[in-house]
Parts: sequence; structure tokens; C-alpha cells
Amino acid sequence: MGACRHGDDGAGRPWARVVAGTTAPVDELQSCAVTESPSYLTATAEAYDAMAVRYAEFVRNYLDGQPLDRATLAAFADFVRTAGAGPVLEVGCGPGHLTAHLQKLGLDASGVDLSPVMIDLAREAHPDLRFQVGSMDALDLADGQLGGILSWYSIIHTPPHELPPYFAEFRRLLAPGGYLLLGFFESEGEPVTAFDHKVTPAYRWPIDDLAELARKEQFVEVGRTLRAPQEGERFRQGHLLMRRQ
Repeated sequence: MGACRHGDDGAGRPWARVVAGTTAPVDELQSCAVTESPSYLTATAEAYDAMAVRYAEFVRNYLDGQPLDRATLAAFADFVRTAGAGPVLEVGCGPGHLTAHLQKLGLDASGVDLSPVMIDLAREAHPDLRFQVGSMDALDLADGQLGGILSWYSIIHTPPHELPPYFAEFRRLLAPGGYLLLGFFESEGEPVTAFDHKVTPAYRWPIDDLAELARKEQFVEVGRTLRAPQEGERFRQGHLLMRRQ
């Protein structure tokens, strides 16, 4: 699943998803058995399965009221199109609303999520797009196959000590010159901080710490944004746009 929620969690969406993925052409992604995943992935998948329908209703028009988020996604799409490095995968796609937005921005986009119910909803809402169940730390795609990865609040439920391998997987999947866009809850001067997410435990990150994790996996920072919490949001929102060397 991927992650980003609103309401009490402040991401402009109701809750959050933790992503998942898989290796093979993007349109031939194979499902991964959640029962074989680490316990936090299993717990997250089950939590979002239970919330999936309500979540999909909540986020349906989320971007309409988020001009800064739209601008960030548009910049990501422009960089990916200009690089021409390949298709884009949204990890933690939830019900597919942002995957569909990327397609409207001219990208060959598909999605993967840890929650089978979320994927069912995504396929129902966007039958022209490709969606599969999987875990983003072990994606069944060939090395260098992707031109872009969108991880929109999809890492927030990952325990901090488990996060570095995710960046290694993102690096493996992206072609040289490909782009990674991260969305997350920013810790506002504090260290990595756990918080009481509505669905399952989540973490806020210092933007510099995430940038450093990416740098260690051969990512170069292109740009960053920090957005103040809006009505119904508790925390500052962070976005990092990075290019794979």
C-alpha cells in the first residue's frame, strides 16, 4: 500500500498506506503473499483493507484543494518526461487516484499497493490502468526498468531501521537519470518521531535525514518543499524530488 491520509493525520487524505511492490514488466507485476511479509507489513495491509472503502471516498477529490501538491506532482512529471527514462510506478497507490493523475500528466503510470482491497478499488475505478498487490521493498521488476517512482506518504509506517533497504530497491529499479518523489510527514526540527496515526503506527521524518538516506543510495536532490499543515492536518508536509545517478 502506499501512504497518505488526511483528517487527524494531516496529509490531505484520511489515513495512510504503506506500499508494496514486485520484478517483470510493469504490466506483469506478480502479487506477493502478505502472509510472508514482515509483521508490520501484514498489520498495515490488514488495517488498510479494513479502511479501504472509506479512504477511497475521502481522497477522491483530494488534489482539488492542494495547489502546492499539484505543483510538486507536475514538476515530477515534467522531469520524468524530459528524461525519457521509462514508465512510472506509484508505490503505495491506494485506490489509484494519484496514479490516474500521473497518467493525465502524460506519464505511463501504474500502481502497486500492499492492500488487496485497495488494489481491487483501484482496478474498479481506473480499469485502463495497471495495478498489482505487492511490497515496495521487494518489487518484481527488472533493474533499471523505471523512469520514475512516486512514493506519496508510502514510507510513513515503515519502522526507521527498516527504511534504508527501500531506498536501495528504488535505486535498483530506476534507470540512471530516473526520478524519485517522496511525500511524508516532516518532524519540524525533531528527530524521527512516532505518532498515533489513525490506522496504524507511523513516523515523522526530518527532511534532511531522508535526503541523506537517499544520497547514500546514489540519489541527488533536485528540490524540496515544506508545506504548513492546513485545516484538519496536524503536521507539516515534506516533499523530496531526487534523481538517480
